[in-house]
Formats: sequence, C-alpha cells, structure tokens
Amino acid sequence: MALKKSDLYSSIWASCDALRGGMDASQYKDYVLFLLFIKYITDKYGNSDDFAPAVVIPKGAIPRARPALTIPPAAPGPCC
Repeated sequence: MALKKSDLYSSIWASCDALRGGMDASQYKDYVLFLLFIKYITDKYGNSDDFAPAVVIPKGAIPRARPALTIPPAAPGPCC
C-alpha cells in the first residue's frame, strides 16, 4: 500500500510534537534549524574533496601514550 503525502506529513508533524515535549516552539526552532544546516553541509560536502577534515590521522597510526595525571596532595588543615 502506498503512503499518502498527507499521511507522511501528519506523521512527521506528530513526531516533532512528541520530541518537542514542553519546550517552547521558538527554542525548538533553533535545534531544528541546526540539524537542517548539518544535513545540508553533509549532503553538499560529504563525498567531496573540497571539504577536508581539520586533522587527518593516517591509517595504522598508533596514538602516543598520554602523560599520567598527577594529583597534588591535599593541603593540611580544614579547608573551610
């Protein structure tokens, strides 16, 4: 059975309302516009050489060990 366009739109609208919950529509708009922007960038530059990642890690690279984190001893006496 084919899905009608109006059924699809109403289903998407209901899903958006459920995800939004108690959030104000003006705040929700910011999240939706951000996701649409990310989708646009991904579609436009996803398989392109024009948009290269900032850091390229070669295959087979071994990360260097990070230095151990040292915690200084607690100061003597009460703190507060």
